[in-house]
Amino acid sequence: MNRSPALLMEAALEVARLTSLVALRYYKQDLIVEAKGDGSPVTLADRAAEQLAREWIHARFPADGVLGEEFGETPGASNRRWLLDPIDGTRSFVRGVPLWGTCIAVCEANDVLAGAAAYPAVEEFIAAAPGEGCWHNGVRCRVSVTDTVEDATVLVTDDRSFRSAAQRTGWDCLSRRASISRSWGDCYGYLLVATGRADVMVDPILNPWDAPPFLPIIEEAGGVFTGWNGRRDAFAGNAIATNGALADAARALLWSADVTR
Repeated sequence: MNRSPALLMEAALEVARLTSLVALRYYKQDLIVEAKGDGSPVTLADRAAEQLAREWIHARFPADGVLGEEFGETPGASNRRWLLDPIDGTRSFVRGVPLWGTCIAVCEANDVLAGAAAYPAVEEFIAAAPGEGCWHNGVRCRVSVTDTVEDATVLVTDDRSFRSAAQRTGWDCLSRRASISRSWGDCYGYLLVATGRADVMVDPILNPWDAPPFLPIIEEAGGVFTGWNGRRDAFAGNAIATNGALADAARALLWSADVTR
């Protein structure tokens, strides 16, 4: 079994790109939007894109397992598993907003071996693997050097989704001090942090396939990726991604009202 980080990064990027192009065929089309059990939307585009990704992975990595948002888990014979989110930001997608993407991670247990995301509506692609750097449209990228919260751009997917009053208060403390606070969220926020166009991205609620691609992407770009508890973890169910310079200051503000962390 080839575990070359460079090979896995290239494979993750390739399947992310191909999957995103399937989704792009349906973008700005008249789609029927269904509600899943958790209330989140799903369309034919989500399902068609994930099906392509599964077929691609099975043909090239037949021993590996797959966990996808739309079709659940298919166990594999190896210890490796691919995590698929065919359209991260479906609500944006169905409204014709271009800030959606396809996210892919390759994992072994909780160790993320490579991550990639493709944003075809804005023609941006990003991928990383430990020790291999972070690559944006084929060029190595870095997080920003912003070192004060007052100069920072901070992002959240949805500022109504905080699970506790403490998290809500922490976000208010951070966003009010920041230069710019926006909800350019979902996977696009992590792209902006990794490429130095934003400085902090937070998500209080995430699925198992949401965060893993971005742990190596943020880290290899020079940033810090943790769960809300401050520990390096792609499966915490939440995330804080920052540049290196603001890692401590941003987390201190987010935790300012959280005595349970």
